[in-house]
Amino acid sequence: MGDPNVLEMVQEEERRASREERFFEVNEQDLNSRESSFLISEEPRFKKDEQSKDSIFFRDGIRQIDFVLSYVDDIKKEAELKAERRKEFEQNLRKTGLELEIEDKMNSEDGKTYFVKIHAPWEVLVTYAEVLGIKMPIKESDIPRADKTPFSCMLGPLKLPRNVKHPHAEYFTAQFTRHRQELFLIEDESSFFPSSSRNRIVYYILSRCPFGIEDGKKRFGIERLLNSHTYSSAFPLHDGQYWKPSEPPNPVNERYTLCQNWARFSYFYKEQPFNLIRDYYGEKIGIYFVFLGFYTEMLLFAAIVGLACFIYGLLSMHDNSSSTEICDPEIGGQIIMCPLCDVMCDYWRLNSTCWASKFSHLFDNESTVFFAIFMGIWVTLFLEFWKQRQARLEYEWDLVDFEEEQQQLQLRPEFEAMCTHRKVNAVTKEVEPYLPLCSRIPWYFLSGATVTLWMSLVIACMVAVIVYRLSVFATFASFMESEASLKHVRSFLTPQITTSLTGSCLNFIVILILNFFYERISAWITKMEIPRTHQEYESSLTLKMFLFQFVNFYSSCFYVAFFKGKFVGYPGKYTYLFNVWRSEECDPGGCLVELTTQLTIIMTGKQVFGNIKEAIYPLVLNWWRRRKARTNSEKLYSRWEQDHDLETFGSLGLFYEYLETVIQFGFVTLFVASFPLAPLLALLNNIIEIRVDAWKLTTQYRRPVAAKAHSIGVWQDILYGMAVLSVATNAFIVAFTSDMIPRLVYYYAYSKNAIQPMKGYVNNSLSIFLIADFPNHTVPSEKRDFTTCRYRDYRNPPDHEEKYFHNMQYWHVLAAKMTFIIIMEHVVFLMKFLLAWMIPDVPKDVVERIKREKLMTVKILHDFELNKLKENLRMNSSDFAKHLIIQENKVQLAKSAT
Repeated sequence: MGDPNVLEMVQEEERRASREERFFEVNEQDLNSRESSFLISEEPRFKKDEQSKDSIFFRDGIRQIDFVLSYVDDIKKEAELKAERRKEFEQNLRKTGLELEIEDKMNSEDGKTYFVKIHAPWEVLVTYAEVLGIKMPIKESDIPRADKTPFSCMLGPLKLPRNVKHPHAEYFTAQFTRHRQELFLIEDESSFFPSSSRNRIVYYILSRCPFGIEDGKKRFGIERLLNSHTYSSAFPLHDGQYWKPSEPPNPVNERYTLCQNWARFSYFYKEQPFNLIRDYYGEKIGIYFVFLGFYTEMLLFAAIVGLACFIYGLLSMHDNSSSTEICDPEIGGQIIMCPLCDVMCDYWRLNSTCWASKFSHLFDNESTVFFAIFMGIWVTLFLEFWKQRQARLEYEWDLVDFEEEQQQLQLRPEFEAMCTHRKVNAVTKEVEPYLPLCSRIPWYFLSGATVTLWMSLVIACMVAVIVYRLSVFATFASFMESEASLKHVRSFLTPQITTSLTGSCLNFIVILILNFFYERISAWITKMEIPRTHQEYESSLTLKMFLFQFVNFYSSCFYVAFFKGKFVGYPGKYTYLFNVWRSEECDPGGCLVELTTQLTIIMTGKQVFGNIKEAIYPLVLNWWRRRKARTNSEKLYSRWEQDHDLETFGSLGLFYEYLETVIQFGFVTLFVASFPLAPLLALLNNIIEIRVDAWKLTTQYRRPVAAKAHSIGVWQDILYGMAVLSVATNAFIVAFTSDMIPRLVYYYAYSKNAIQPMKGYVNNSLSIFLIADFPNHTVPSEKRDFTTCRYRDYRNPPDHEEKYFHNMQYWHVLAAKMTFIIIMEHVVFLMKFLLAWMIPDVPKDVVERIKREKLMTVKILHDFELNKLKENLRMNSSDFAKHLIIQENKVQLAKSAT
């Protein structure tokens, strides 16, 4: 055994060390406790009633509030755990250098909510500006702005004031570094970093700050605390009221400026203040509004050409030989058409579709082919010029060397929570959570099955609407025939049009219902897939939502354009759906009228419903939140409480805005040959959409956390895919849905009248059927004094040896249709490739500006480092000279002493 004295000394040393450890732990807790209590109550020099309700500062009136957290006391089982998490989280925030000030719940209007106000001091800002690679100004740019255009004098009324359009001068910039602070143009530390950069930095810290160790794992990030309801919200503050300018000492109220010059509906004709939007909301939101504005500008040209084509159709409507023959009592009035349904439908005269044939000519005329080709070129120009606009924007907003936002690549809290495995990251060489593929495969299968099921459900609903039209057509026909009061209405509201209108409206309602449920199911399924990063989550959700909405919104249009009336058969041998309902036939003028009707109802209905929903939904929610508070007036409660009661924009806010725009782009491009007014409707909607989005973002939503983006991301690839598809769909619409090709074939090959080549076309396009050949279960019961009826097709007459088989004209028309498709696609694609080759992705002047800026930045940095080196050398040489003089003096003193 050892010496007992030595053992006693060792034990005493351990007890002393333990006491010291407890002493420092208690001291640290006491320090944090006193710091918290000091921050909570600065009563000796602060009175709440004396502080402006619109203040965006701490109680001292100096430190600006960059971010706000809120929470409510929880009385459930996890109350202590949540309180401990908050305490640890806030202590760690202070250790990073952030300054916190807590508003007690007794100072809030509802008496329940605590508010934690966060301020980032200068040292924190400069440190994380360097970490995030934020570019800051080093010298005012000597490159003049490219504002002047050839028609700038004519566009004066559309322009904004210069101080709104360009709130700041242009500068040469460089990535900020703490060690080169003298290089940057720092006039005032409090305003050097814009508020968007400040809240981005604070959110970066919040998203990485730990709050404890649970289940042996280190937990961190504000998102996890929000998901567990430890905090109820986290948001940056708006810089003031949107309806009045701020008063000193508050900085300039950019929110008010945006509301006055951007979010007002009376400014619908004005340009947008893109630089101000970017400064206030960040580049990611800014680039969305640039894209929406550019798309709207390009729609103006398509809308003008489309309107011109529509006016041409309107002016030439009365000169159309086809509708003239149909409406003529001596021609169309004498043509007996075969029944459109079995037993219940009667024979009808062709002139009953007089108005339908005239209406069809509005959209099915010679300009249809021209407009289809024009839109193929327009969509190419739009995408190529957008690439140029995007490149110019990257230069203007310092995004040339931008890399993917790190927040997007950060691990999602849900991914970390579900992971039980760890793996070394091959890039960072750090141990990270890892989810094996075998754990994900079941969810991938479920996800794929769910998407397939819902797409099948869309098809099933479309078939149900078709069945509705088939089953009620006879009812409409018999009712309109028997009702005397509808005698004058029957001339333009035929059973076909009535069925089409009601069917389109029903289809639109079904689309909205399916879309409502699928949005929630797709979000849940994507969450269950456990994507690793926010970027993976958004990409997975984009794929699901776009595929579904593509099928949901376009399936009925594809059916009418390419399937309806194509597989009908002929009288006596019709094709039947489920062996019960006879397949739908097109109007004698073709299915283009119904496609136009379907497209108009769905497109217009979606846009009107979307704008009303976007405007009313946040307005009602915000009113309800204010109503639940002690007061309803924004004038009576604090800035952070006002923002707390606003609606949250959310991380997927822009996702749904882009999705809405891309679906509209599909309506404008995929089926535009059938509806030249589609670009005009889209243009009018987007003019309203821009102001609605601006209004709700400025007045009804909390301020989103600023984020960077250099492009519209995956949506650009989707637009390219839809542009290519649109060439094929429009070629097929002109060939198979419109009546253009059959008329051209008749004009050049079958017309026998040299003076009026199109005379006799209607009679030529209708085949003859012998009523006696009708099966007994399909023919109307009443006897008629005529022996034949007509139907739309190219078939041999009953007296032909191959009766009811397709005649030679049918094959000529089919060959002409296929030839037209091949020629149109090749012409349009050739022009697309030529335009894409001729138009550079980056404009020449932007390339020169980028080179100039890089050259000047390198020169400024070189001069700065050279001057710094010279100063250091000068200081060193001065110190060396002083040292020599001292040594010489010492030698002289030593000599004199001897």
